[in-house]
Amino acid sequence: MKKLKTSNLEVKKSKFIGILYEVNNINEVENIINELKKEHKKAKHIVYAYKISNTEKSYSDKEPSGTTRGLLDIINKKNLDNTLIVVIRYFGGILLGSGPLTRTYTKVSSLLFIE
Repeated sequence: MKKLKTSNLEVKKSKFIGILYEVNNINEVENIINELKKEHKKAKHIVYAYKISNTEKSYSDKEPSGTTRGLLDIINKKNLDNTLIVVIRYFGGILLGSGPLTRTYTKVSSLLFIE
């Protein structure tokens, strides 16, 4: 596993941290997520998506359904493989709603690919 890049975004007092990893198997994904949960104990949500060979998955960590689809969309649009995108959310006390939340997760993920 290899951490490639991070991004940060703040929307209505919620802080979003995007992290891009190169991974080789699902065990690496599980290890990364477990370590991030330990490191970011006060984070409200840790969402992620990955693609490894023919296996792809997104996980929304109790966020509204569909709000994290943008993570997997980015991986597929860029034809990436062995890729994990994680977004850590520190809730700022203001509900964003499904639409703005979806756009925020997609934006913080997109920032990982800007030079």
